[in-house]
Amino acid sequence: MKILGVSAFYHDSAAAVVVDGKIMAAAQEERFTRKKQDPSFPKNAVEYCLLNAGLSINELDAVVFYDKPLLKFERLLETYYGFAPKGISSFIKAIPVWLNEKMFLKRLIRSALKEIDEDFDPKLLNLLFPEHHLSHAASAFYPSPYKEAAILTVDGVGEWATASLCHGNDNKIEILKELKFPHSLGLLYSAFTYFLGFKVNSGEYKLMGLAPYGDIKSDQVQNFVSTIKKELIDVGADGSLWLNQEYFEYAYGLRMVNNKKWEGLFGMKKRDGESELLQEHCNLGLAIQIVTEEIVIAMARELKKLTGSKNLCLAGGVALNCVANGKLINAGIFENVYIQPAAGDAGGALGAALAAHHIFYEKNRIPESPDAMSGAYLGPEYSDMDIELTAKKFKANYKKYDDFSELAKITASHLSEGNAIGWFQGRMEFGPRALGNRSILGDARNKEMQKKLNLKIKYRESFRPFAPSVLAEDCSEYFDYEGDSPYMLIVQPVIESRRETVPENYHSLDLKEKLYYNRSDIPSITHIDYSARIQTVHKETNGRYWEVINAFKELTGYGLVVNTSFNVRGEPIVCTPEDAYKCLMRTEMDFLVMGNYLFSKSDQPAWKETDNWKNEFTLD
Repeated sequence: MKILGVSAFYHDSAAAVVVDGKIMAAAQEERFTRKKQDPSFPKNAVEYCLLNAGLSINELDAVVFYDKPLLKFERLLETYYGFAPKGISSFIKAIPVWLNEKMFLKRLIRSALKEIDEDFDPKLLNLLFPEHHLSHAASAFYPSPYKEAAILTVDGVGEWATASLCHGNDNKIEILKELKFPHSLGLLYSAFTYFLGFKVNSGEYKLMGLAPYGDIKSDQVQNFVSTIKKELIDVGADGSLWLNQEYFEYAYGLRMVNNKKWEGLFGMKKRDGESELLQEHCNLGLAIQIVTEEIVIAMARELKKLTGSKNLCLAGGVALNCVANGKLINAGIFENVYIQPAAGDAGGALGAALAAHHIFYEKNRIPESPDAMSGAYLGPEYSDMDIELTAKKFKANYKKYDDFSELAKITASHLSEGNAIGWFQGRMEFGPRALGNRSILGDARNKEMQKKLNLKIKYRESFRPFAPSVLAEDCSEYFDYEGDSPYMLIVQPVIESRRETVPENYHSLDLKEKLYYNRSDIPSITHIDYSARIQTVHKETNGRYWEVINAFKELTGYGLVVNTSFNVRGEPIVCTPEDAYKCLMRTEMDFLVMGNYLFSKSDQPAWKETDNWKNEFTLD
């Protein structure tokens, strides 16, 4: 049984191939086109997935699109009608796109597949359309190690659903409760993302990173929380919520909120994207984070009540809120929690394929341990020849090591000396997190590393935190957490014995002063509230990455490193050796390790590129 899953035409287009229930390959289109969050049909991702699986399109049993476009169009029409005469400009902009393209999605998909393979015969194609939230639920439950589990999916909106409480058992998924548009936790969080000057659908993680800079003891934070609950939303005991549409415009307009009403409500102007971040912005970010966590936990409690399960699976864009995930796990509602690493719309392609296999075709599943995602290493990999051809193209200098253990020790030594190292190995990760195959590494002990990575390599806001990759067996030596977090989707505290005390006037300092005050003996990954977004590295799933961290431990006594995605601001994570080499030369990165090859920045020929190359990368 050979199935291709596709998500497209909104953001984060992706493709995935499943053969007899096994995930063979999955990738996002942005990694190939170099257009961040590319929404177009994932032609390159489809070609890669089919090539990896050794399949032609005609050999597929089904192609599965991740939602139901006609049901989404119904929601669009009913919403415009319900809010009329508001939204006329948005209506004029949106409807022609639907009438010319999205209403005829079957034809569009068949045409795109024909471009990929001219021998494709549309008559042989079984084209399926599961609901959006079913695709999310399937993406989390079917790869999970559980035979039976509660499933929580929360995002902006699919067709009508914005949150779903489901129960999975064997190959079945039952939807128990749904929250419907326009009432949405994901859209509420995105509204605050917009108001605080970040880009919707990509800046939510920035808001999550900003929130800890808020002063939880301040009256302003408590007042913001109270105002949100009193004026913007009404939250039920089961986590359901009602949003006061007088303050929002996302349902019918071209903006998320009514700016004037929000400015009056919170007593501050909407922040422009590049303007200075003030304490009031941090406090408002913390307030909506607190509210979000409360709602997610309430939904989980309701799901526990409905299913009685000891296992929970999470998907949907809100499942990428690592802080809320950590709070949910610590609440102890479920014994076991599994989060789909590609929890957003990209993961919908995988979920659609799995839903078709197990539900439409009624194929049984056998849960795998630790899960069926292969560490999320499902993208393309490149050979020694690919690396050497890239080096030849750019006349690059390198040294090849026949013994990888020697290279791991040399890399560890360079890390200990304060260098930033591009790390390019094996198959590319699927999902938004770099997990040690397309990563930039640094020394977590180095108090200057966060500043260096943000300002000289990533070219992004200085407040943005970095995550630690820690040897799985050493996790509890650094963090108040004894479980696994292979996909960097859980925030937990740094243990007390590693913390440094802060001055009494700490919360009165401005953001930059707070940022560079040492908070632990691993300052570059310790957030301002003493937390960290943890990735546990397992020898079984990523032996090379484990080996270099272990070499660093043998050298320094510390079994963890800084891990950030291998890209610069506004650019997708690197995919090819050429992408990686360009990133080395365009930044102040010190070394690049690709496979068994070491490239030293200081040994490379002069990089010929325009001085304003950074303008290629949009400030998102």
